[in-house]
Amino acid sequence: MEHSERPISRFPYPERLDDLPVDIRERIAKVAEKSGFIPNVFLALAQRPDEFRAFFAYHDALMERPSNLSKAEKEMIVVATSAANDCLYCVIAHGAILRVRSKNPRLAEQVATNYRRAEITHRQRAMLDYALKVALDSARISEDDWQPLMTHGLTLDDIWEIGAIAAFFAMSNRLANMSALRPNDEFYTMGR
Repeated sequence: MEHSERPISRFPYPERLDDLPVDIRERIAKVAEKSGFIPNVFLALAQRPDEFRAFFAYHDALMERPSNLSKAEKEMIVVATSAANDCLYCVIAHGAILRVRSKNPRLAEQVATNYRRAEITHRQRAMLDYALKVALDSARISEDDWQPLMTHGLTLDDIWEIGAIAAFFAMSNRLANMSALRPNDEFYTMGR
């Protein structure tokens, strides 16, 4: 079977956008207009409208709000933690967004493969160290884990934000993995 013929998920997803609630249709149309395609995660979640709304409301609260973290740094958190969680969809999709937001075509692959060797600042490395601990070993986080972040000028609000992004995308990674969500082909060439 050709890649493009494979279903986007092992679960049902809407075949026709016209069958979706108006607010979800409008959100999908807005994303498609901006990116030129509909990311598969939108279709996969559209089958469950209440979850779609809740997911994207929290996503936007974390990823779109003004903060001390740049949009590229937020995407670094998503890519590094998604790689640690073996989430192909999120690594590919957010890797594309990271390439665009950082204007660095190498960065996403570096962060996904080994962020400790990536072309990032010491502050960003500390940020990703903490994000990975949230994603993989959150039960052992203590205030000692905050010191490296505070050394680089990050505040308690920033530390919460890093942790919340890592935690939210840990959930997203699990949804994408359990549903075998396929990355859109368009993501592979974005920002290159």
